[in-house]
Amino acid sequence: MATGRLNLRITQLALLIAAAGAVAIMLGLLGTAADLVGLAAVVLGTVLAAPAGRGPRGGWWTLLALGAVLTLAGAALTLGSEAAGGLLSLIGGIAVVTGAAMGFPPHIQR
Repeated sequence: MATGRLNLRITQLALLIAAAGAVAIMLGLLGTAADLVGLAAVVLGTVLAAPAGRGPRGGWWTLLALGAVLTLAGAALTLGSEAAGGLLSLIGGIAVVTGAAMGFPPHIQR
């Protein structure tokens, strides 16, 4: 498998991981442990997708990263105010899913 094609597959997988983690957090149906796994998936997916976000068509990665930061901040804020933290996590999750959808091929450079 060519290196470019492998990078494409890694990016696809990273975006799917991040989006799945965000959906798990936004739904909140599976409890705190699943939310923590979802948070880790958002961060991991964002970090793995970073190399593909470089360049003129990388605006989607900025949205993905902003969503990851908002999701992390929302998780921290939930310790003090569950409503405010949940709202911030929801906004971050929407940004992550939107960034992942925008970055999913064929929109990324090969």
